[in-house]
Amino acid sequence: MNLNSVNSLLLLSGVEVGKHYYWELAGITFHGQVFIVSLFVVFLLLIFSILGTSNVKTVPEGLQNLMEFVTEFTGTIAKDQIGESAYKPWIPFVGTLFLFILGCNWAGALIPWKLIEIPEGELAAPTNDINTTVALALITSFAYFYAGINKKGLGYFKRYLEPTPVLLPINILEDFTKPLSLSFRLFGNILADELTVSVLVMLVPLFIPLPIMVLGVFASSIQALIFSTLAAAYIGEALEGH
Repeated sequence: MNLNSVNSLLLLSGVEVGKHYYWELAGITFHGQVFIVSLFVVFLLLIFSILGTSNVKTVPEGLQNLMEFVTEFTGTIAKDQIGESAYKPWIPFVGTLFLFILGCNWAGALIPWKLIEIPEGELAAPTNDINTTVALALITSFAYFYAGINKKGLGYFKRYLEPTPVLLPINILEDFTKPLSLSFRLFGNILADELTVSVLVMLVPLFIPLPIMVLGVFASSIQALIFSTLAAAYIGEALEGH
C-alpha cells in the first residue's frame, strides 16, 4: 500500500455524516442532541407513570385507564412471544422497550424540534441515530443471553450444536445478525421517514406533508411494536431452546 492510499484512508476515516452537538464527559464524546431528546422522553414517561398510578381506583378512569391499557398491551406481547409460564418477569423489560422507542419515534414525528436551535446539529428522534438503535439492540441481546443462561446454565450453549455440530458457525452467526437487524431496521425506517418529511416540507411547505406526517406517526408505532415483539420472541426462544 503506497502513501497516497494511506492518506486516502485517513481522510475517509474522518468523514462524518451530518453535524452533532457533542458533549465531553470523562474523556468520552456523546451526541448531546440525542441525550436531550431521550431525557425528555424518559421524563414524560415518568410523569405519565406517576400521575397514572398516584390515585388508583377500583374503576379506572383517565390516565389510570390509559396506564392499565398499556400494561395489558405490553403484557400481551410478552405472553404471546415468551409463553404463559415464563412471561411475567419480562413484562417490565418488553414494556419499557416499547414505550421508550414509541416515545422517541413520536417525539421526532410530532414535536417541531427544528424551532429549537443548538450550537451544532439539530434535535430529532433519538432513534434516527444509529448509536441509539445499536444500544437498544445490544441490551436486547444481553437480555436473551441472560434469560437462557439463567434458566439452563452453561447448557444453554448446547443450542449452537443443534441439530448438528456442522451448523455451529451458522448458529453463532445468527446471534450476531439479530442485533444488527434490530438496530438497522429501526434506524433506517425512522431516518427515512424524517428525511421524507423534511424534503416535502422544503418543496411544498403547507398541506402536502401532513398526510406523510400522519403516516409517519403510524409507521413509528409499528416500528416500536416490531422491535419489542422481536425482543420478546428472542427471549422466548432462549428460554425454550428452539
